[in-house]
Amino acid sequence: MKISRGWKLMMLLLLLSSRGDLQAQEAVKENYNALFYQAPQKVPTGKTPDGPLTGNGDIGLSLGGTPERLLFFLGKNDFWRAYPVYPGGGIALPGWLELNIEALKGADYFAEQHIDSAMITAKFKKQDHELLMESCVIATQNIVVISLSSNKTCKLNLQLQATEGNTSVNGKGINAGVNWVSRSFENTPLLEWPSHIAIALKLIGGNADANGDVMLQAGKKLHIVLCMYSNHDRKDWKEEAIKEASFMTAVRLAEMKREHQNWWADFWKASKVSIADPVLQKYYNASQYLFACSSRGNKFAPGIWGPFITRDSSSWGGDYHLNYNYQAPYWAAYSSNHLDETDNFDQPLLDYMEKGKEHAKALLGIRGIYYPVGIGPKGLVTTRWPLSPEEMEKRYATRENTIDGGYKFLGQKINAVFSVGNMMMRFYSTYDKDYAKRVYPYLIECANFWEDYLKFENGRYVIYMDHYGEVMPNLKNKGQWRNLLGDFNSTLSLGLVKLLFKGIVDMSTFLNLDSNRQEKWKHIRDHLSDFPLGEVDGQLSLRSVERSPAAWHQPVQGLARVSIHGLVLPGGVCGPVTDAAFNQILRNDVARWKSRMNGPGEWGNTLGNGIETCFPAAVRVGYDPGEILNQLKDRIRRQSLPNLWITADGGGLETLSAVPMTINEMLMQSYEQVIRIFPNWTRSKDASFDQLRAYGAFLISSALKNKEILYVKIYSERGRPCVIDNPWPGNQVQLVRNGKKATLLSGSRFNLPTKEGEYLELLIAP
Repeated sequence: MKISRGWKLMMLLLLLSSRGDLQAQEAVKENYNALFYQAPQKVPTGKTPDGPLTGNGDIGLSLGGTPERLLFFLGKNDFWRAYPVYPGGGIALPGWLELNIEALKGADYFAEQHIDSAMITAKFKKQDHELLMESCVIATQNIVVISLSSNKTCKLNLQLQATEGNTSVNGKGINAGVNWVSRSFENTPLLEWPSHIAIALKLIGGNADANGDVMLQAGKKLHIVLCMYSNHDRKDWKEEAIKEASFMTAVRLAEMKREHQNWWADFWKASKVSIADPVLQKYYNASQYLFACSSRGNKFAPGIWGPFITRDSSSWGGDYHLNYNYQAPYWAAYSSNHLDETDNFDQPLLDYMEKGKEHAKALLGIRGIYYPVGIGPKGLVTTRWPLSPEEMEKRYATRENTIDGGYKFLGQKINAVFSVGNMMMRFYSTYDKDYAKRVYPYLIECANFWEDYLKFENGRYVIYMDHYGEVMPNLKNKGQWRNLLGDFNSTLSLGLVKLLFKGIVDMSTFLNLDSNRQEKWKHIRDHLSDFPLGEVDGQLSLRSVERSPAAWHQPVQGLARVSIHGLVLPGGVCGPVTDAAFNQILRNDVARWKSRMNGPGEWGNTLGNGIETCFPAAVRVGYDPGEILNQLKDRIRRQSLPNLWITADGGGLETLSAVPMTINEMLMQSYEQVIRIFPNWTRSKDASFDQLRAYGAFLISSALKNKEILYVKIYSERGRPCVIDNPWPGNQVQLVRNGKKATLLSGSRFNLPTKEGEYLELLIAP
C-alpha cells in the first residue's frame, strides 16, 4: 500500500511524541493544516467524508472527486426531509457542483485544508500544466466561492446539480445570467413541515455556454459564486438566492472575503491553547475549526454529521440523537469560550416540549416531558417505529410497531434530562440571566417528570425501568427483547437526575423563582440512591446498575462511557473536589482500562463511541496525564481521517470535542465552582492558555514553563466570588487587582470577591 507524505509525517510525529522526544519533535517543521496527496476515498458517504472540509456553521462544503472531475458537495444544517421515520426522514443533501476538466485527467493531486482561514486550496499538475483552486464558505454570508487559475488555457464544464429522489420536487433554470437549481419536500403524507432550497450560480471572470462549458484563460482568475437559501432563511428563498448571486461583483466578492478573514481572526482570538505536543496541538486546533464550520448560534443546530452531508440517507438520518450524540459536540465549546457555537443547542429541545408533555401524559400518566431517542428541528420526531407491521418485521424481527405508542424510547427515560447537562454548563459558565430564563421552563418540566417518576423507598429515591443502554427488538435478538427490561438504579439515570435537581436549585435561586419548590428539590438531590458498587480483585468498583435482568450487567464493569455521562460528563456530580474517596474508586476503574485492551487505540473502549467522554473523564478523576496523552495519540492514529476528523463507528460530530475537552480539562478545571490551574497536566511539558472560560463567568489565562506556573490572570464578567485553589501550594500569593498590587494570600484555597469587568492576577510572592 502506498502511504502519502502527509500520513508519513503524522506517523513520525506520533512516534516522536510517544517517545517524549521534544527535541526531535521540534526538528520536524509541522504544518497544522490538513494535507491531501490523493483524491478523497470516502466522498460521497453516509458518514463523515474524508476530503477537505470547510463551512460557516450552516453551509458545509465537502470536496470530492478527482482532478478531472471535481465534486463540491453542498450541505446545509436546515435542509431536512421532515418525515418521522428513519430511513426516509432526516437531513438531506441539497446538491453539488460538478467541475469537469478533461485536460487534468491523470493529474497529480494536492489539496490543503487551512485551519486558520477556513479555506481549501488545491494544486493539480499534469506535466507542465498547473491549475490552482481556492474555495471557502463565506463566514458571514450564504455564499460559497470557488476560484480557479491556470498557467494554460483550458476548457471547464460546470454542472450544477440538485439531488433527486426520496419524493423531492426539483427545479432548474437560468435567470439574468444566473444558473439555479432547487429541491423541495412538500405535500407528502406525514411530512411535518416543508423544506425548500435553491442554489444559484454566477461566474465572475468568464461566461459559460448552454452546455456549461467555459474557457479558463491562462493567467486569469475565474470565480464561481454559489448562493444558497432555504425557506428557513428567507420566505422568498429561490428569488433571494438568484438575486443575491446576480448582484455579485469582483468588488463585492473582495469585501466578503475580508469579512470572512475578520470573522475567523476573531474566532481564534476568543481563546488560545499552546502545548508542547505537536500532534495533539494539531488535532486540538483542527477539532475547534471543524466544529466552528459546523455550528453557528443563529442557525439550525447541526445533526450527527453537521452540514457535511454528501448523500441522502445519512446514517441515523443525521438527526439529533438525545442519548449523547447531540449533546457531546458542544462540550468543549463552553470552556473554549466559543459560546456562539452553542447558542443553537436549546431550540430543538424547546420546540419539542409540547410533544414531550403529551408523551409523558399519554404513555406514563405523569407530568413533565418525555422525549424519544431522536428528534429534529421545529418539533420534528425522527424516530418513529416503521409505520407498517411488515416493514417493522423486516427491520426489527417483530410486527409490533406500536411499542411505546409507536415511538423509539428504547427503554430510556433520560433523553430529555440528558440535555440539562449542556444547559448547566452554559449557565454556570456565563451566569447569563437571559439565557437562564430561556431554558428554565425546560428544567421545570424535567423536574416535574422526575418528581412524579421517582419512587421514595426506605429513605432513598430509586429509579425503576430507566435503562443504562438502549433496549429494543432487532434482528440479532430475533425480536425478543422484553426479557431485557428491568434496570434498577442505573448510574446514568442517578447521575443525570442528581445533576438536574442540583442545577434547578441553583438556577431557581439565581432567578429568584419557585422558592416554594426548593425544599422538595433539595430533598431529592440529597436523598437519591448512592451509586451502586461492587468488587473487582478485592477493590470497590462502580456497577452500571444496582440490578438488572440483562446478562451483560451482571459483571462489575467499572467506570465506562455510559456511566461517565451520568457521573462526570455532562453529569458533573463526581470528581476529586466533590468526594475524594469515591473519586479514588473511579480512578482505580480507569486504571483497569489498560488491561482490557487488545491493541493500540482501544483504551477506554472508544472505537465505537466515547472518545469525547472517556478521555476527559480520565483527566477529571486525576488519572496519570502522560498515560492519557499517549493513549489519546494511539486512538487518533488508530481511527482518524486525512481532514483531521477523529472518527467513531457509532457517531460523527461528537468526536470533535474529544481533544479540546481533554486538553482544556488538563489545563484548567472549574466544576463545583472551584477553579484549578494545571490540575492534571504533565509538568515536564510547557503549556499556556488564554481566556479559557470557567464556571462563575470568569476568563482564565495562565502559563507553565520549566515546570513552574508563571501567573494566573482572571477576568470577571459578572462580578461573582472567585474560588480558586492556590496554584503554588505552600506558598504565599500576590493578588493584583486592575494592575495594582493588593493583598498577600495564604492557604490552599482562595475566595476572592470580584467586580464586574475586573481584572485580577495571581503571582507567586517573592
